[in-house]
Amino acid sequence: MDSYPPIEDHGLIGDLQTAALVTCDGTVDWFCAPRFDSPSIFAALLDKEKGGYFRIAPHDVRYVTKQLYLPGTPILITRFISADGVAEVMDFMPVTGERVTDAHRLVRLVTMVRGSMRFKVECRPRFDYAREEHQLERHRNGYIFRSRSATMTFNPVDPMRQLISERGDVRLEDGDLVAYGTFNEGDIGGVILETAGTEPRIISQEEVQGMFEWTRDYWRRWLERSRYTGRWREMVERSAITLKLMTYAPTGAMIAAPTAALPELVGGTRNWDYRYTWVRDTSFSVHALLGLGFTEEVSRYMNWLDERIREAGDLQDPLKIMYRVDGSSDLHEEILDHLEGYRGSRPVRIGNGAADQVQLDIHGEALYAMHLADEQGIRVSHQVWKSTVRLVDWLCGHWDQADAGIWESRHHPRNYTFGRVMSWVALDRAVRLALRTGRPGDIPRWTEQRNLIYNQVMARGYDRGRGTFVQAYDESVLDAALLSMPSVGFVTPSDPLWQSTLHAIERELVSDSLVHRYDPVHSPDGLPGHEGTFNMCTFWYVEALARSGRLDDARLTFEKMFTFSNHLGLYAEEIAATGEQIGNYPQAFSHLSLINSALALNDLLDAEADARRRR
Repeated sequence: MDSYPPIEDHGLIGDLQTAALVTCDGTVDWFCAPRFDSPSIFAALLDKEKGGYFRIAPHDVRYVTKQLYLPGTPILITRFISADGVAEVMDFMPVTGERVTDAHRLVRLVTMVRGSMRFKVECRPRFDYAREEHQLERHRNGYIFRSRSATMTFNPVDPMRQLISERGDVRLEDGDLVAYGTFNEGDIGGVILETAGTEPRIISQEEVQGMFEWTRDYWRRWLERSRYTGRWREMVERSAITLKLMTYAPTGAMIAAPTAALPELVGGTRNWDYRYTWVRDTSFSVHALLGLGFTEEVSRYMNWLDERIREAGDLQDPLKIMYRVDGSSDLHEEILDHLEGYRGSRPVRIGNGAADQVQLDIHGEALYAMHLADEQGIRVSHQVWKSTVRLVDWLCGHWDQADAGIWESRHHPRNYTFGRVMSWVALDRAVRLALRTGRPGDIPRWTEQRNLIYNQVMARGYDRGRGTFVQAYDESVLDAALLSMPSVGFVTPSDPLWQSTLHAIERELVSDSLVHRYDPVHSPDGLPGHEGTFNMCTFWYVEALARSGRLDDARLTFEKMFTFSNHLGLYAEEIAATGEQIGNYPQAFSHLSLINSALALNDLLDAEADARRRR
């Protein structure tokens, strides 16, 4: 690889246990196995020289590329168009199912649509974040890459073997495989990489066609369960597929993003590992998934969350902010000094040291999700409710303390307004759940503490001199997290206190419709440098505008955001000042916030249209 592709120049494929990124020029430059949070096999995205990659592309041909998903699926098609012909590389991963497995298949098929082209195939794995040496073994029907801790088989799809042997050649270069072959019009061939494979074998076209049809039909059947028929259906459905791709099927846990260490500022140090399940992110996804009709996914996630609540409640501890997809919580953070980072953005971090922070708001997100699920008949067991009661009782005694906040500040703890608001949400939803289901709980105490929080936020979280809610008590800094206050019911959208806050956020944090989460210059977070605008904050802004009755402004802002997605409808975490996508990619919070904004805005636009018709 000669240079780093833009972050947005990637498509995402996956099998519901792990995922891979594929660039517009046919390179797999990020792939971890057997799980999302496993060590990488290809990581050229974080070091173009050392990270490893798998590329299939025309050789010595001038071409342009176009990329699209097969409609209704995450099957990725990369088109190479030149004067010599047109070829397509199709990439997908057959769904593995809900049973944990080390065997994962990455299917790459080449079809020569018109004319002829000479292709170059380069498979250069670098196991364990390029920390392990490997050997390449030649077998009769393929190849095996073998390292100390992993194996990967290279299985040709007929007639790839014949194309390489009869019209090209294969070279073994220090443990890497490089092959050349000419494809003529009508030729179809390819490769299936399989982790934890044993003996390589030649895959027939009939077999790979069966994999393709099964994968295609699985995703289309899944998408047919969506009941969304409103505006922006294509973007909503692509976001739903993306969220599903980031869900670990054996447990139902959703990761924040499938990548690690992609920078929030190119060349900067804000490079985090997002391959874990944040209670906050996934709990907010419950609203999005229920709104689309995906109750099975919500049910599975709630089972996973119930276990975390039981663990915390039984120990009378707070919830951790993030876990691995299997529910374990050892996320030791380390720096990979041998990798240069995306476009020189160091350090490259794996693991996440923020896992042990205390963040009060996550209890609100967890109880908010439980309440929404309960309304749809997805109810917790007796044992989980007992643990929930203990967790809520813990919160009653601990909500009035400084914490790290939603943005995971590595500076000193503070009394964050958002943390108090979401603690109010936790107690409010706990009261509602107990009353609705008739289950036991200390409702008088919960109600008393809920009201104390409300009064405290109104007294200390609102700066009367500025006329706005603020990020933390006794400070005057704004925070985009406050945009969610109306959607969780803490304030009404028409409240003058809220309207003045919205106007202040527009003046200070909004730039050409894009929203910064806060100003790090005036709100030190313990890290150097600055960052881009946060996509989820912009979507929160859309919903806040809509709930405030500013539907035209909300719709324009929402549709402007579409111009910042990539060619496949995918979003990273942030948008840089240059308009490029930065941060880990694709980002679950960006996509679930898009869905929630679409649901709210579509309903309000429909209500406005109905009102006009009645007049």
